[in-house]
Order: sequence, then structure tokens, then C-alpha cells
Amino acid sequence: MSKGFFKSKIVHDFFHDPSAVIGSLLLVLSILLAFFAPSIAPQNPYDLEKVSLEHFLTPPIWMEGGEPGFLLGTDDQGRDIFSTILYGFRTSLIVGFGVVLIAGTFGIIVGLLAGYYGGVMDTVTMRLADTLFSFSTTLIAILLLGLFNRSGVFVVIIAICVADWVKYARTMRGSVLEVKEEAYITAAKATGAGDLRLLLRHLLPNAIPPIFVIVAVDLAVVIMLEATLSFLGVGVPLTEPSLGMMISIGKNYMYAGMWWLVLFPGIALFLLVIGINLFADWLREELNPKIE
Repeated sequence: MSKGFFKSKIVHDFFHDPSAVIGSLLLVLSILLAFFAPSIAPQNPYDLEKVSLEHFLTPPIWMEGGEPGFLLGTDDQGRDIFSTILYGFRTSLIVGFGVVLIAGTFGIIVGLLAGYYGGVMDTVTMRLADTLFSFSTTLIAILLLGLFNRSGVFVVIIAICVADWVKYARTMRGSVLEVKEEAYITAAKATGAGDLRLLLRHLLPNAIPPIFVIVAVDLAVVIMLEATLSFLGVGVPLTEPSLGMMISIGKNYMYAGMWWLVLFPGIALFLLVIGINLFADWLREELNPKIE
């Protein structure tokens, strides 16, 4: 089977799977909204010169008391909900892709080396991985954020990465253990190929496909985790937009009838996560059709 045929088959399967198309559109739309937020958003919700308490808890535009400049209403600081959601997408995606990039790269390297060399390296790294895996990533992140005594997007990314690399390392190690028994690996060794060539030229390209599924699934998990941390007040600071923080602030006004403070950020977070999950499900089935 040629690579061209394989690629065309993936494209064909993708466009004939409605859930994959819908999920991808939701994810791409979220990325575009986040990237162009400064141009699209009617207001920079974190520019103190453009935020006024005169617009305190203004309802959505279609309700009585709504104002034309605030499509989805405002929060308790007078910030436009629609604009804050757009900037919140930025935080969610920066944390999500940041964790996937850092934790994924580290985990792939650890898993690749542990699976190839085995011995003490494999034992030590996998015992460490098992230890971290036995604890909740959320609890570890909360503990580390408390110990750091600092807040910020980068700090949240590092706190999540401390435990998140484990799933990549375990998956990569298992894939390497399977691939390194193949005949072409033995043949490459027989021709005098060095370790670096074997790792980068033969093992990594053939062992990495399962990682793509982990990346797709983990992106949604990390975004939800960042929202959870911000909801609990230990994530990004108040000066950074966050969908989780918006929901946390809005819950204080739910019984007062200010439902839009929670509903719209909740819908935005739901659509972002469901879009990633739909794409991840298609990717999992495409790369491993034996999974039911």
C-alpha cells in the first residue's frame, strides 16, 4: 500500500465521518477565535481603561436592560462576556497545547530510551511513572501550585506537566518494546546502525502513531484541568482570562438570576472539549480499527 493511497484513505474516512468533521470544525473555530480575539472582541476585558463598573451585570442584549455593545451581557466587573470568552479560549488553548508539547516531548524521550535500553533506566523511570500515575494529576497540580506560591499561565503549564508526561512515557515504551522486535530493526542492527540512527530513523517513526491519539485525548483533559484549577482559584490569576474562572465568578450570582455568567462560558468550554473529543475518537478508530 503506497503512502499516497494511505493518505487518501484517511482523508476519505475523515470526510465521511460526520462526528470527526464537526469536532474538527469546533476545534478550528475555537483556535481562530482565540488567535483573532483582539480583532474580533468588542472589548479588551482586561484593559482597565476600557472596563467600567457602570455596566455592572448588564444582561444579554435581547433581555430587558441589555445594551447594544454587550451581546452576551457583562460580569460583576463590567467586562463583556463575549469578549472574555474569546480571550478565555486563548488561555485554554495555550495551556492545552503547552502541556501537550512539553509533557509529550519529555514523555516520548523517556519512553523511547526506557523501551530501547531497558535495564536500570527502564526500571527507575517506570517506577517513577507508576508512582506519579497512582496520584491524581489534579491533586498534584494543586499541591505544586501551592508550593510555587506563584500564579500565571506558565506556572500552571509546569504544574500539570509534572504528572502529565507519564501517559506519554508509558505508551511510548510499550510501543517501542513491540516495534524493536520487528525484523527490520534486527536487520538495521546487523548492518551496523548505531543507537542514535536506530532510535530516530527506525524506532521513533514506527512507534509514535499511538502517541497521536494520546495527544488528541490529553488536549481536552488538560483544558478541563486548567478550567478546574481556575474554578478552584489556584489556576491562572485574576488578571488572566479563563473560562473556569468566569464560571467560578458566575456561580456566586446564580441565585440572583444572573444565569448568563455561568451559561455562556460553560457552553464555550463544552463545545471546545467536545470538539476535541470527537476528533480524538475518530483518530483512535482510524489508527487502531480493531478497537470497538
